[in-house]
Amino acid sequence: MYFKQITGKYGEDLACEYLEKSNYTIIKRNFSCYYGEIDIIAKDIFKNELVFIEVKTRTNFKYGFPIDSVTKNKQKHLFKACEYYLYKYKICHLFVRIDVIEIFIQNNIPYINHVKQLL
Repeated sequence: MYFKQITGKYGEDLACEYLEKSNYTIIKRNFSCYYGEIDIIAKDIFKNELVFIEVKTRTNFKYGFPIDSVTKNKQKHLFKACEYYLYKYKICHLFVRIDVIEIFIQNNIPYINHVKQLL
């Protein structure tokens, strides 16, 4: 595994821990289809919403903030992957939203920023 892959997996693990502590139920991780991958699919228990989550982890700001890498093109692919997931599992009775969780790791200390309702 490469450093970026290890960092990304660690970030996803941190995001899942954060979500579970914030009253979300993790439904699926790394859902992959033709349109792309969804890092985490969870249910917001309080709002009764299905949440598709893109996790971006960084160890420095050389290429900007983590959310900066969620470009319009990436958003389009993420939206299509979410549509496909809803179609595949015949989900039509829940409110849906797309979030981004930014994780910045500095001196082995993770900082988490949950950006709700990206699209």
